Amino acid sequence: MIFLGKNKEKRLIEQAEQSKIDQRPGKQALRRFRQNRLALRSLRILYGLIFIAVFADFIANEKPLFCRLGGKTYFPVFKQYAVDLGLAKRDSVFFQKDWSEHNYDAVIFPPIPYSATTIDGKNSGYKSPFERQNVASWRFRHWLGTDQIGHDTLAGLIAGTRVALLVGIVAMSIAAAIGILFGSMAGYFGDDGFRISHLRFWLNLFALFFAWFYGFHVRSYAISEVAASGGAGWELLKSLAIFTGILMAANGLVWLLKKIPAGVFRKKMKLPLDLLVMRLVEMLNSIPGFLLLLSLVAVLQKSSIFWVMAIIGLIRWTSIARYLRAELLKVKNLGYVEAAKALGFSNRRILFRHALPNALPPALVTIAFGVASAILLESTLTFLGIGLSGDEVTWGSLLAKARIFPGAWWLAVFPGAAIFVTVTIFNLLGEGLTEALAPR
Repeated sequence: MIFLGKNKEKRLIEQAEQSKIDQRPGKQALRRFRQNRLALRSLRILYGLIFIAVFADFIANEKPLFCRLGGKTYFPVFKQYAVDLGLAKRDSVFFQKDWSEHNYDAVIFPPIPYSATTIDGKNSGYKSPFERQNVASWRFRHWLGTDQIGHDTLAGLIAGTRVALLVGIVAMSIAAAIGILFGSMAGYFGDDGFRISHLRFWLNLFALFFAWFYGFHVRSYAISEVAASGGAGWELLKSLAIFTGILMAANGLVWLLKKIPAGVFRKKMKLPLDLLVMRLVEMLNSIPGFLLLLSLVAVLQKSSIFWVMAIIGLIRWTSIARYLRAELLKVKNLGYVEAAKALGFSNRRILFRHALPNALPPALVTIAFGVASAILLESTLTFLGIGLSGDEVTWGSLLAKARIFPGAWWLAVFPGAAIFVTVTIFNLLGEGLTEALAPR
């Protein structure tokens, strides 16, 4: 009986602890989100799109996944990644013929044996999905048709999925980083709460100019050259490292100079962060975003999706900053923030560990809607042929081909449906987050 009593007591304790966990705001929000069927289905569709974007080269590619030729084994798709990174060279045995013309001992092709840039001259001239096609077998059929020169539409849709999600996620990541930083500073410190020494202010101001000049302006040609070939990650990291290094050197110099017992190095000034941030937001919002984006893309030396992502991120942060500022104006006056101040915690700790986590939910909703907006904006630009290099395939570029030949209905229907579905699921996710995070 004693043993049974202890087990019952243990179960009651575990149930009480589980009940406390279930009452946490995060758990309640997750439970409310799961009750929203549309949002949950949209999330599952998004998982599928992410899978397609990540494994696009393994789903649609003219290169085999695996092949054995002349007694040697090759993995051409994996090898291409090494070639793109400069870690290897393409095998010379594949230079003479197309991938489909070799006499393989054994071969495994992707489900769609075409990439977005593969030209099938035998099926050029806008082949319809239902039209008879000149293919060796059903295995090489163009299931969604071709364009004028023989590009496979389905392979283009898969490549466009990667571009669309990359643009939406990267652009809004840039926007979120800027918006969260500016919005949190403006909302928490206001016009009177942020003080900075004259020395640190002026040194950081000069350092910011030199960091931008040497990190990005001087290296703009190198970044443009690499971006035009389809990637600029390594060059961008170099520029960010230079930018960050100059700013860190300036702040290190401030730390050394403040050791000198002189009042001029310690004298502080008020910085009206709220006023500065909100005037900057109003200035950017007064200019139509699409017009500003067109102007910035027009002055670039070379067009690239990379620059489109960066520019969309740089002009889309204002709504995130405004929502976060409004939340922090409310949160900073709550009891737990006042208690943290009374305990002597630093402003940095209070802001990033206590105030900001409780003010982020509205910003997350804005980011979800922003991803949909960024995808739609990128599709509009590429439809107009702006910000796109010649070898890049997106949903917008497929729609542009349908404009040239209106009879190719499949070039309008399938990319248009892909844009509609993707934008809709992000909007439904945003609505789901709004309902899940709304205070009860």
